[in-house]
Amino acid sequence: MIARKEGRAGRLTLNRPKALNALDHEMAQTLEAALDAWRDDPEVDLILIDAEGSRAFCAGGDIAAVYHAGKAGDFAAGGAYWRDEYRMNAKIKEYPKPVIAFMQGFVMGGGVGLGGHGSHRVIGETTQVAMPETGIGLVPDVGGSLVLALSPGRIGEYLGVTGSRINAADAIYAGFADLFIPEANWPALKAKLVETGDPGVLPTGLMPPEPGRLAALRPEIDAAFSGADVREIVERLRAMDSDFARETLDVILQKSALSEQATLRLVRMTRATPTIRDALSNEFRFTLRAAEHSDFLEGVRAQIIDKDRTPRWRWSLATLPPDLVDAMLAPVPAEWRIDFP
Repeated sequence: MIARKEGRAGRLTLNRPKALNALDHEMAQTLEAALDAWRDDPEVDLILIDAEGSRAFCAGGDIAAVYHAGKAGDFAAGGAYWRDEYRMNAKIKEYPKPVIAFMQGFVMGGGVGLGGHGSHRVIGETTQVAMPETGIGLVPDVGGSLVLALSPGRIGEYLGVTGSRINAADAIYAGFADLFIPEANWPALKAKLVETGDPGVLPTGLMPPEPGRLAALRPEIDAAFSGADVREIVERLRAMDSDFARETLDVILQKSALSEQATLRLVRMTRATPTIRDALSNEFRFTLRAAEHSDFLEGVRAQIIDKDRTPRWRWSLATLPPDLVDAMLAPVPAEWRIDFP
């Protein structure tokens, strides 16, 4: 993470393109320290967040260290990382100055926590957004549950449970971004922002070249994902006769049942109290316990460490204990509460 002042801007650039700019603990701490330093700096009018490389703004959190610590019996390492990251996510959302993020390529998980809470969220023709955590035995976090909770209809439940990847048009429709701007124009716009400190130089009203699909699918999504739990969602999908229903059913049956049920609950919990602090606090209930009590270590092993793509989940939707989701989403102990400023 490169943090520096340039012109009227505080600039934050993710600089691990070979790792798809995955966010590790040190990067999160560097970013938070810069936000704190620039909050009352009269030389800084806005914050500009971008990333090196064309493939990804940020493809997620660097969770390999959390995995290895958990395998060694250290279940606190993940909690410490996520608590610091979540506090930083909240500072982006609540920052008193404009925060402008330019998000190309993959914007997943931790990338949503960096770019998805800014005041001006810019995407381009290569942008692909997802909250894919149920595929690694986790839940949408970094405040992603807030974006999902505020998405139209039951789009948030659908994207959270399935982890589906969406293009630029759908990212705007679902509330992950504000502005589409062709990526060829980004260097000149960044230079203007640095020079002027004025987000008003960003053009508005431009449309992505490829249409989205969520708006057209919304009747089916709403009909299925208004189910009381994931079991009922599965039943509704099985009763539908459509390609969407069949494809979605296949996806759901591949992911962690515990994560899916907890994700559905989280999105609805956050919709009831839609603030960034409530969202992050709700998410931390699960992630704090994830390494010790969920499918997280197995999901990371299968998808990231061994890459065999065949996780052996401990539970299916049929065998998941009914009180396990309650236990995973119980309030955290007092000593683990996130110390929001």
